[in-house]
Amino acid sequence: MIPLRDVIPSRTTPYITVTIIVLNAIAWFFELSLRDDVRQLFLTFYGVVPADFRPVTLVTSMFLHGSWMHVIGNMWYLWIFGDNVEDRLGHGRFIVFYLLCGIVAAFGQIAMDPTSALPTIGASGAIAGVMGAYFVLYPHSRVLTLVTVIFFWEIIEVPAILLLGFWFLMQLVSAGAIAVTANAAGGGGVAFMAHVAGFVTGIIAVFVLRRRQAAAWDDSAY
Repeated sequence: MIPLRDVIPSRTTPYITVTIIVLNAIAWFFELSLRDDVRQLFLTFYGVVPADFRPVTLVTSMFLHGSWMHVIGNMWYLWIFGDNVEDRLGHGRFIVFYLLCGIVAAFGQIAMDPTSALPTIGASGAIAGVMGAYFVLYPHSRVLTLVTVIFFWEIIEVPAILLLGFWFLMQLVSAGAIAVTANAAGGGGVAFMAHVAGFVTGIIAVFVLRRRQAAAWDDSAY
């Protein structure tokens, strides 16, 4: 299932969401400008390496990606869900929220495999937090979603609580499978535990950071 857009318009301009997307794009194009060997050193230095942990990489790693699909996929999810969450939290609190989710997500992946020498990069942990907040704030919203099964495809509206709940369940199952088979120290791949940790952090943090005085959208009307 590929989400295309949600049905709830933002009441404010999502300055921070757009800024984060731009910063990720700039970082990605800078990566592309590097030679392959230099790029690998760059990602190792600024990514989170559990076996050689440096606190600053908790932030820098959030703005680095490994492929076109990696960066486009992450920024697409952020664009769909980030504007509404930023609207409810406010611009300043959204910055704190986004960074907090990304940092906790990184620690989740470190806990999964503390001896790994591979760099963990990407904004997916922070964006998982945004999705967790959306799950709490707009459970009755619907998301226009592309559903594909082999050669069959259809665009349908899926309840946000179902779409995001299914996504989280898949991350949880995948993280558990990796833990059970002890493949976390293998050849890298998707940081499923970072996704799980980020999503859970988003669910919790949104209760603390959301603006109480802001009138909420009646998402059931959309």
